[in-house]
Amino acid sequence: MARQKKESWEWLKALAVALILAGAIRYFLFAPIVVDGESMMPTLHNRDRLVVNKMDKPERFDIVVFKATETKDYIKRVIGLPGDQIEYKNDTLYVNGKPLKEKYLDPYKKQTKDGNLTYDFTLYEVTGKQTVPKGKVFVLGDNRRHSSDSRNIGTVDMDDIVGKASIRFWPINDIGVVK
Repeated sequence: MARQKKESWEWLKALAVALILAGAIRYFLFAPIVVDGESMMPTLHNRDRLVVNKMDKPERFDIVVFKATETKDYIKRVIGLPGDQIEYKNDTLYVNGKPLKEKYLDPYKKQTKDGNLTYDFTLYEVTGKQTVPKGKVFVLGDNRRHSSDSRNIGTVDMDDIVGKASIRFWPINDIGVVK
């Protein structure tokens, strides 16, 4: 009987340690999220399931999850970093006056037959700032015509970023690294 109690106690301790480790990993390192909506199409689709890496600092063109409201997280692509000047002209992104390719938009641009995918704007026109402020990023959804992003909500505070989308694990036929 004593041996059985000791064995049960050992199993309980191992289970408690495993739960604490799983909780710490989920809270501090990685978290699963579900894409809600179509603002990141064609890159991500509604109901895709992703793993968000909470450790990496976001870089230009990374897809990030951030706290948009107290109850809602958004997932968007980082376009502008602190100090950047952003402009869109003739469906081309200009950062600090230099045109940048957005290869991830190519499939969507090919489908768009009635004008530009992204309307012309400058950072100043949509935020009132000449450059992306320190500690903030400028984000856009890949589905530029149907996305609530920095053009509407302003720049995003780096402290509100939950993490960087790294791996899609659902649907099974789309498993892989998020780009």
